[in-house]
Amino acid sequence: MSALAVRGLDKSFGGLRVTSSVDLEVEPGERRLIIGPNGAGKTTLFNLITGELRPDRGAITLFDRDITRIPSRRRAHLGLARTYQIITLFPRETLLGNVTLSLLGLSRLRWNPCVALRRQAGLVARAHEVLARVGLESLAERPLAQTSYGERRRVEIAMALAQRPRILLLDEPFAGLSTEERRDVLRLVAGIPREVTIVMIEHDMDVALDFAERITVLHFGEVVVEGTRAEVVAHPRTREIYLGE
Repeated sequence: MSALAVRGLDKSFGGLRVTSSVDLEVEPGERRLIIGPNGAGKTTLFNLITGELRPDRGAITLFDRDITRIPSRRRAHLGLARTYQIITLFPRETLLGNVTLSLLGLSRLRWNPCVALRRQAGLVARAHEVLARVGLESLAERPLAQTSYGERRRVEIAMALAQRPRILLLDEPFAGLSTEERRDVLRLVAGIPREVTIVMIEHDMDVALDFAERITVLHFGEVVVEGTRAEVVAHPRTREIYLGE
């Protein structure tokens, strides 16, 4: 059984083909890295997997269940969570408020427009647990607007982890971080239990290659290389794409 499988995935915007017959299979507990130059179709692939875009052709399965036509909002209930290349948080909320809102998305309370989140002891306690897991519990009551960029990255990961995902998609989690912040986020991601399968898009090759067990290279929407770190780094297509050789 694979954790995530993509078969023959195609997506075009008008005459521009952004994914072309993409095949991808990720095993349970695997740490997979997806790399490629700007415009390779990496984020589009994530959007197709999460249901934010619908493919023109192909199929997507999650633990052998076909989710190709399942709405995006239901995929979270099946164990799929993600972060975004551009941070998408609630700037007027505290860190605790942001994480509590992410928990609300999987709760029946989300249908109650009058719910007072602060009175939901179970959700608040769980939010505190997740903030502690990413090293931010001491900042729980701080407004997001008063935090650093690196702290916001960790909040975003906390919001994804709060949903207890089986598969976590990370879209450039190290983007815009200082060297020290990259180390903090890498330790955080590396400490996620193996019961969570992780697929990561990243441009910081030095950090990401140390994390990944298998690597997929996308170029103009196609998978051109796939294998272990050593295999991908040594492959002539990788060198051609990144070094122009």
